[in-house]
Order: sequence, then C-alpha cells, then structure tokens
Amino acid sequence: MNVTPLHSATSVNPANPVNPVRDELEATLKLQRAAYFAHPVPSLAERKADLLKLQAFIRDHREALVQAVNADYGNRSRHETLFTEIFTVIDGVDHVLKHLKKWMKPQRRGVDLRNFFGASNRVIPQPLGVVGAIVPWNFPINLSFTGLIYTFAAGNRAMVKMSENSRHLAQFLIEKIPAYFPRDKLAFFDETGGVGIEFSQLKFDHLLFTGSGQTGRAVMAAAAQNLCPVTLEMGGKSPAIICADYPLRKAAERLLFVKLLNAGQICTTVDHVYLPKGKSAEFVAAAKQIVSTRYPRLESTDFTSIIDERAFNRLTHALEDAEAGGATLVQLIPGKKWDAASRKIAPHIVLNAPAGSVLLKREIFGPILPVIEYNSLEEPIQAINNGPRPLALYPFSNDKPTLQMLLDRVMSGGVSVNDGLFHVGQHDLPFGGVGESGMGHYHGYEGFVTFSKMRPVFYQASFSAVKFLWPPYGKFATKYLNFLTK
Repeated sequence: MNVTPLHSATSVNPANPVNPVRDELEATLKLQRAAYFAHPVPSLAERKADLLKLQAFIRDHREALVQAVNADYGNRSRHETLFTEIFTVIDGVDHVLKHLKKWMKPQRRGVDLRNFFGASNRVIPQPLGVVGAIVPWNFPINLSFTGLIYTFAAGNRAMVKMSENSRHLAQFLIEKIPAYFPRDKLAFFDETGGVGIEFSQLKFDHLLFTGSGQTGRAVMAAAAQNLCPVTLEMGGKSPAIICADYPLRKAAERLLFVKLLNAGQICTTVDHVYLPKGKSAEFVAAAKQIVSTRYPRLESTDFTSIIDERAFNRLTHALEDAEAGGATLVQLIPGKKWDAASRKIAPHIVLNAPAGSVLLKREIFGPILPVIEYNSLEEPIQAINNGPRPLALYPFSNDKPTLQMLLDRVMSGGVSVNDGLFHVGQHDLPFGGVGESGMGHYHGYEGFVTFSKMRPVFYQASFSAVKFLWPPYGKFATKYLNFLTK
C-alpha cells in the first residue's frame, strides 16, 4: 500500500500565515460541533447503529486491517492482531450493546432537604459534544476503536489522530471510514509532522490521550489552555511480585506470555519481576524451556518486530549498558541476540542489573525482563512505593491475606492477580492509571461516564417549602431553620 501524506508539515509559508494542518483540523471540529448542536442527544437506536457500524467496519476489513498493522511493524504476529485488536473491538461492542439502555437511563437521587413535598432529583447522562483522541502505534486498532465505542455510546462525535508509526493503517482508515460514517461524526487524521501539536490545542469537549508520560504532560498542558478535560492513559514500570507460596513455573508460563506479547511493546505489560531470594536460577531454567518452545527462533512470524529503528537501538543499547555495568544477560532462544534488518530482539532475562541502569530507570517496552530478588516482601513494596505509581501491579500468591496486604500497600492503576495484563481485557472493569501512569478511566460503565456529562437536574414540586424562608425573615423562618438544623 502506498502511503500518501494527508498533510505537509512544511506547508506553512512565513509570508502567508495559513496553516493547512490547523485549518483542516479546525474546519472538521467546526463541522462536528455544528452537527452536535443540531442533534445534541442521539437516541438509543442511533447509538446502537453507530456501534454496529464500528463493528461492521472491523469485520468487513479484518484482513486489510491485519495487513496494514503488519506493514507498519515490519512483522506483527497475525494472531496477536486478531486477538488483541480485532476480537477486542468486536467483543467490546457486544458488551456495550447489552448494557447501553441501562446506562442511558436517568438516575433517581434522593432529595436532601426536608419537606420538599414531591420535589425530585435526577442525574441525566448527556453527550459532551466532540471528543478528540490521540492514539499510539502499539495497539492502534484497539486503542482507537475502543475509545470510539465509549465515545459513541455516550452520544458524541469524534476526531482521532493516529501515530506517525501507523502510516499504513492511518491511510487505510482515512480512505475507508467515510463509507461508514460522515465526517461530521468521525474523522481520522494521519501524523505527518506537527499534527499532534495542533490537535492537542483544539477546543474539544474531552481529550483522550494514550502514550508516553512525556508526551502526556505536553498534551495536558495544551488542553489546559482550553480548560479541556483529559483522560491520560500512560505507562510506567509495572512490576510483578511472585510470592514464595506460588508455583514458580506456573508464574513464569503466565508472565512470559504477557511479557513477549507484541514483543513487550505494551504499556501495561510486566516491566520487571521480583522473586524470593535464591529463586532466579529456577526461574531462568523454566523461562528458557517455555520461551524456546513458543518462539523456536528469532525469525518466527509469531514473534513481533520492534516498531522502528529508534526503539530498536534504544533497547539494544539498554542491554549493552546493563551488561557493561555488571548485569548477566540470559538469552532465552538460540541464535543471535538481535537482528537490525528485521528489528527483532531475542527475549532476554537480565540478572543483577545495576541500580542506575536504563533498564531499571525507564519503562522498558520490549522483550527484556529484569529479575530482582528480595529477602522479604517489604523490599519490593518499598521499592515500588519509592517510584511513580505504576499502571499495573501483578501479585502472584495463593494466600489471601498476603494478596490483600499487597493491594492495600501498593497503589497502581489496575491489578491482575496470579496473571498478567488480563484486567485490561475485562470490558466491565474500568481501565486507567494513577499519578504519573495516568488519570481518568474508560472501558465499562466508567467509559460511558467519562464521555458523558452526568448532569444533575432538580425538579421542584408544585408547592415549595422554601417559600417559608423568603425574606423578610420572621418567627416562622426562625422556627423552620431551627427545625432543619437541630
């Protein structure tokens, strides 16, 4: 597929202040906002129809979407795309369709003041208007369409900015989506240079961002100029803690599936693992057997490439940096450590990584797993709590008091107990970070709420007891207030 740039980042003439990127974005926002004002509250039937169109688009173009993502990666496992992106969207739509009628119903609330004689309270979920979404490259179908599921469920319109590393997919979406949705309902934009900056400065009614913490800070700062509310889904160094009572091989089987899915390029994946003292050799032996069975060689099409040369170089340099500092690198499959041509890096366990190494300081986002031994659980608890709050926590234990203690003492965006990552795929659980790993939630009912204005409405009765408090205040008002406040 040839990728034709949608915009040119160099098209701004200093002698002519016209900016085609900004102008197109603003024109689209104006179009969508006008459509919103003309029809601000779509019916249940209309929202369901939009959701079914999203699902139909995914089904109709399944193979083309898989191929586009593969082209952007160089090699993206077909099965991983089908499982983590195509299925997730189809299943997500089905989940929302089952619950949307209930979500849309006004909620009855109690009247707080006494003697209101028939007054009532309601909370009415209403669409915000136009929602913007900035989508990363690692799961571009999942992260764009899952956001759209909840955006449309709440009755909004949407503009979506794709990543510069999703050029084939972005072009495909730009070409094909208009057959399913008019531009005043949904528009996709490619990143050709400077688009993200202009996009984050638009006066959306809500902005959803998924990506790095550094970019998230810039997006939030830009949105703040418009007092635009944001949902930030970022990442961080999500730890696994394997407790002494849990079978080590079972933990390794589960953790390594998650860690090597998408070659570790997942914001919620296991970044590093804490093991009881003296268990590293057993863990490494199990890991070698498990991984070599799943990925017999680096060239396996089941093993996904690193997204681009910059990310590939960052990861290989991080391995070399750790080794130079005294770490032991354990390669988990035979053959060469990495291949620059295919941008594939063999899965590695890293033992005794020095405290100042890049692998222990930055989110890894690759098929590299540092192992850290502990003498008591207090050590990983303190280490995690001394850093930014992670997007996910993965405790492994069959002891309920131990698990509850870890849940109480270690804060994270989400948790999967005795497995990795799967809390993210539960449609009825909210997904979101905490602190530096993000803010706000989507998925499930919370996703509907995020993209809605939960509007409080008070309905006064035909007779209002407040009239007893109208000035001038007399004895009756005094008695009534004394009654209310005693």
